[in-house]
Amino acid sequence: MTDAAALNRFLASVEKRAFRMAQYAVKDVDDALDIVQDTMMALARRYADRPEAEWKPLFYRILRSKITDCHRRRQVRNRWFVWLRPQGDEEGVDPIEQMPDGKGADPEHRWELEMSIEKLSQAVEVLPQRQQQAFLLRAWEGFDVASTAKAMGCSQGSVKTHYSRALHKLRSALEECVHE
Repeated sequence: MTDAAALNRFLASVEKRAFRMAQYAVKDVDDALDIVQDTMMALARRYADRPEAEWKPLFYRILRSKITDCHRRRQVRNRWFVWLRPQGDEEGVDPIEQMPDGKGADPEHRWELEMSIEKLSQAVEVLPQRQQQAFLLRAWEGFDVASTAKAMGCSQGSVKTHYSRALHKLRSALEECVHE
């Protein structure tokens, strides 16, 4: 078993640089802190028993992966919330401030939003099972390719294929919704 003090010293020596790297990459302090914390936890859980010389490359590989995952989650979140942006949204305008409070929301806007959500739900429901599973694990649960492959019991290449096909079908189905 590896000396816990050595692991603590190592983590203390890399935490500030890792935080800066994450902050530069994601441009958000809270997300950067979460990424560094998740990276440290992953290293401690999975690789603490490895030789100390291996920690640094492993740590930065995990950090890079967590940053990439953060970017992917943001992309997915942005895709889903594009419908919530007011038409003619100008740069510098906070979209949250433009949102109705919900109590007095425009009934037509609420109906359109509900219809869009319903169409998305229907589009996901009609996907073949493997595509649906790949899409939900990757896009909604935030799994990486390897985790999705493990959960689905298939290769990473199959996950990529199923996910790509699911995205293509959903884009086609929802494109009609946007143009209506």
